[in-house]
Amino acid sequence: MSEPMLPLAIAVLTISDTRTEATDRSGQSLVERLTAAGHRLADRKIVPDDIYRIRAVVSGWIADPDIQVVLTTGGTGFTGRDSTPEAVKVLLDKEIEGFGELFRHLSWQEIASSTVQSRCLGGLANATVVFCLPGSTGACRTGWDGILAEQLDSRHKPCNFANLVIPERGQHG
Repeated sequence: MSEPMLPLAIAVLTISDTRTEATDRSGQSLVERLTAAGHRLADRKIVPDDIYRIRAVVSGWIADPDIQVVLTTGGTGFTGRDSTPEAVKVLLDKEIEGFGELFRHLSWQEIASSTVQSRCLGGLANATVVFCLPGSTGACRTGWDGILAEQLDSRHKPCNFANLVIPERGQHG
């Protein structure tokens, strides 16, 4: 008998100087994917590419015991205003180095050497997992479909991040 998937409370942050709710395709893509997988959207915001505004939102969500996962999209490139990694990395208790490595490996198949410019990252902070994805819908699809769908599914074996953030589990499950 298969155990049921335990839904997670996931917050989505779009980092952009130009996007609005009406034009936020990457954030919407993540919302659609997480809800289709059976998870719950806990919150959703859009902030400009400003290190302190990004950090304020993400740290608030990390401190909120009702949010188990934070997904960000945008601000991971190399332009002058891209500051998501600098905003988020200092908040992490542990970095998930393999997340960026695996994302770039998967992305190589789609965008070849351009993937080297992705500074996406993942980590754990206060029993909350945080994943920072690039701002394109394609990158969000790659990150969710290739990594996060399985890693946020409490049934995925041999291990997953869901079981680290589910309070009654606190382990790999």
